Amino acid sequence: MRQITVTEFVTLDGVMEDPGGAEGSPFGGWAFKFDRGDAGNRFKLEELMAADAQLLGRKTYEGFAKAWPSMTDEQGFAEKMNGMPKYVVSSTLTEPTWNNTTVIGLEDVEGLDGNLLVAGSHQLVQALLERRLVDRVRLVLYPTAVGDGKKLFDAPADFELVSAEPSAQVVLLEYAR
Repeated sequence: MRQITVTEFVTLDGVMEDPGGAEGSPFGGWAFKFDRGDAGNRFKLEELMAADAQLLGRKTYEGFAKAWPSMTDEQGFAEKMNGMPKYVVSSTLTEPTWNNTTVIGLEDVEGLDGNLLVAGSHQLVQALLERRLVDRVRLVLYPTAVGDGKKLFDAPADFELVSAEPSAQVVLLEYAR
């Protein structure tokens, strides 16, 4: 059985674009201004450890593939990121460099099994939402509004609140379809 979980850092005004500042947008880097706390770190670690594979768009994949292979940590986050299967939905990526990566088409997503975790990947998330393939949405809500940028939801979508927990300066939210 397949379950697709979208996980995002998001601002109060719904922007998910460039939380770390690596994309060079004029409003990027907003996530580093705030402490997500121990519960926030646990939230991110637990969702990754529960995932069987990552499902990524090309742009997010390229950023991750550039950063993660050289990372290490004591919690096992980097080891899991680097070791798990990764499916990249792309029509332009031909030779992935990050280990355990398979390039697929959007039409192949429905044939995948397991718990799939989607981070970033704005264009892919919009396509998955449009096709009603997203089962869960996990958000780290940051107390800032940037006014411009790619929004998490470009179209209507309904979800049910599963949990909400404050952690340091953020709120950890989980929704299910």
